[in-house]
Amino acid sequence: MKSVVVDKIASVAQHSDLADDVRLSGEIPCEEGVLVAVRVLNNKSRYNQLELTSGRMATVAAGDVIVGALGHRNALRGYSGKLPTELAVGDTLQLLNIGGVLGLCDSANPDVGPPFNCEVLGTVLHFPYLGERIGVPARVGEQNLDDAPQFDTAGVPVVALAGTCMDSGKTAAACAVVSRLRQRGKSVAACKATGVSLRRDILAMQDAGAHEAMIFSDFGIVTTTASNGPELTRALLTRLAANAPDVIVLELGDGLLGSYGVEAILEDAAIRDSLTAVLLCANDPVSAWGGARILREQHQIEPAVVTGPATDNAVGIEQIQSRMGLPAINALANAVELGDHVAAALWGPDA
Repeated sequence: MKSVVVDKIASVAQHSDLADDVRLSGEIPCEEGVLVAVRVLNNKSRYNQLELTSGRMATVAAGDVIVGALGHRNALRGYSGKLPTELAVGDTLQLLNIGGVLGLCDSANPDVGPPFNCEVLGTVLHFPYLGERIGVPARVGEQNLDDAPQFDTAGVPVVALAGTCMDSGKTAAACAVVSRLRQRGKSVAACKATGVSLRRDILAMQDAGAHEAMIFSDFGIVTTTASNGPELTRALLTRLAANAPDVIVLELGDGLLGSYGVEAILEDAAIRDSLTAVLLCANDPVSAWGGARILREQHQIEPAVVTGPATDNAVGIEQIQSRMGLPAINALANAVELGDHVAAALWGPDA
């Protein structure tokens, strides 16, 4: 066991309550969610920041010692990487996202450039046994997913946002809905159920007026999959509904086609029945058409509205309305209209 002073603690370690001076072990379990300390080996001019546990964004530089979590990522517009099968002190990992996920990068999108290379320093230890210096590997999460109660939304309406892919305007639309419903006097809770650990989106929803917000990493999951996505969604909705908000806004990260579990969530009959309104976020009219078709034909869900970059001007809006028979409202230019449309879908036109 050795002591190391760290420069930055990534937001993926949000619930670990780590100090700057951490204790490390040379034995490294190659399991998702295990916290490790690494030293950054190179500089980058793009995609070069880390989200800290405070929510602030900090620029990363060569020589920085950071704490992140072992995991994997399958991003269309970022890095793709896998969990290593074995690790030793001195091995090299890559920083796969700005939330602090560390793994072996196997593909990079040119828009973000090569990833940060990081030298492994060891497993971060925490000491759960009072009065004893017995350290165990620190892990992501406030509670285990196994501790989640039975699925029960307690009659609270749920607004879900599903996108055609990442960066399709889901968080912007979620914030617009949260803000407008809050202005209308509603108590709003919010959560993000799929994706790779990063608190930025739920922090934005809190800034927009959500009184409580959660993300899948609160349950110890670094990256969601089809196998854990439905269980995570049930756990998040149940936990938020227990505090009796007027409405829950649920963001499904990534896209309808992807490896993070959105399809599996929408195929779960109990979850699907709990969704009061589903907003489709699309990058362009063609993806809006395809997304609407997937929702209608594969999941028997009729979208309440289409939003996202596909609605950035009148051309896209007209195509969506005429080709798909769906309302189309831009979340940035017409946030109030979008929120009012959702309110009417939930509680009727006189709500």
